[in-house]
Amino acid sequence: MSYKVARIDEIDGIDYRQDTHMHPVRYHLGISAFGANAWTVENVGDRLMPEHEEDAGSEELYVVLRGRARFEIGGESVDAPEGTLVFVEPLTNRTAFAEEAGTTVLAIGSKVGKAYEVGGWEVWAPVETLYAAGEYEAAIEMARPIADANPQYGSVLYNLACCEVLAGKPADDAIGHLRSAFEAMPSLRDLARTDSDLDAVRDDPGFRELVG
Repeated sequence: MSYKVARIDEIDGIDYRQDTHMHPVRYHLGISAFGANAWTVENVGDRLMPEHEEDAGSEELYVVLRGRARFEIGGESVDAPEGTLVFVEPLTNRTAFAEEAGTTVLAIGSKVGKAYEVGGWEVWAPVETLYAAGEYEAAIEMARPIADANPQYGSVLYNLACCEVLAGKPADDAIGHLRSAFEAMPSLRDLARTDSDLDAVRDDPGFRELVG
C-alpha cells in the first residue's frame, strides 16, 4: 500500500514523563524520514508535553489540531488556538498546557542537514517511568520483549543495556545489546563514551573495544 490513514484517537496512547500522554504517530504509520507524535489531554490545565530542549540542530513544529494550548517557550507565553503553528528552534526550553479540555497537539521534527535516525524512543516510552524511578530489574523485564520485537531501534537496545549495567547484570549482556544498538544507530557510540549509566563496565575490555 502506498499510503496509510489514521486518526489520533485510534493510535494507542502512552503515559509519559510529567504526567503527559503521547500517541506515537511516527511509529504507528511507519514514518522514517522525520519524527511525529501527538500529545493529548483530558482537562484544562493539563500539561501537553514534557518540558524539554531539543538538541543542537533539531527543529520542531507544533500544530494545534484541536482545542487551545498555551506554550511556554524560552520564558515567554504563547497563546495557540486551534489551527496555530508554533515553530521552536533547537536548544530552546519548551512545554505547553491545555486551555481547553481535549486539546491535541501534533509535534513534527528532524535535525537540520542530517538524515533522520529512527531511534525508537517512543517504543521505549512505556519503560521510561521504571528507569527514572531506579527500578532497573522491572525495566529490564519490560524492555527485553520490546527490544526483541524491535531490533531496528538503536535507542531501545541502548537503554536496555544501560538498565542491565545499572542492575548489575553480566557485562556481556549489556555489551551485546550495545553492539546491536551501534549497528542500528551509529551516533549512540559517542553517547556511550561519556554516559554515566555505563560507568560500571567502562573498564571492561569488550566495552573499550566496542566504543573505540
